[in-house]
Amino acid sequence: MVKLSAVPARPLMPALAAGLVLAACVATPPVEPPVVETPVVEAPVKPLSYLPDDTADDPRDFNLVGDQLPPEPFRRAEIDYPTDEPPGTVIIDTGEKHLYLVEEDGRALRYSVGVGREGFAWKGTVAIGSRQKWPRWFPPKEMIAREAARGHNIPEMMEGQIGNPLGARALYLYDGPKDTLFRIHGTFEPKSIGTNASSGCIRMANADVMDLYERVGVGTRVVVR
Repeated sequence: MVKLSAVPARPLMPALAAGLVLAACVATPPVEPPVVETPVVEAPVKPLSYLPDDTADDPRDFNLVGDQLPPEPFRRAEIDYPTDEPPGTVIIDTGEKHLYLVEEDGRALRYSVGVGREGFAWKGTVAIGSRQKWPRWFPPKEMIAREAARGHNIPEMMEGQIGNPLGARALYLYDGPKDTLFRIHGTFEPKSIGTNASSGCIRMANADVMDLYERVGVGTRVVVR
């Protein structure tokens, strides 16, 4: 019978041990640190372009940028604007002389406006009941009489045209089914933006009211503060 004898284990040679360690390193790649994406943060105030619209289908819409822009401090911009009002709401701050169109994520488009002079200011919550491009102007009888007393003759109706007091666009404000006779409208007097100069309506530079017109529809909630 052959006797089996235990052979004492020899220690690994240094070179072999080092090779096994290297093999283990190759088999287990290093763990890459997680990639942390930097969130995109909107600028607090982002000025918006006033490029002319070369796709306009109405010749009266051309060349309404140029000298019809509001003064530099009153040009539209996208801004941070936290509010409880839902996106799509129009908020008019008559004290600041700004109109805000509420957007998602605490942002808003800010436009500058002209508001009612003393005795013609008002506040309340209404809605856009109608929208018109190049609207006709029918001045109230009270205005016709008031201006006549000052020696100014106002026509009972003016077609939508250059020089019309309602400008290039008008948004008619309703309280339920009732026309309030107040409007958000354009003006051919852009230097009046940022002032108290109207008879209660909210006036905007033509380039701004044309932009707003494309963003809102009938039924839009309007809060005047």
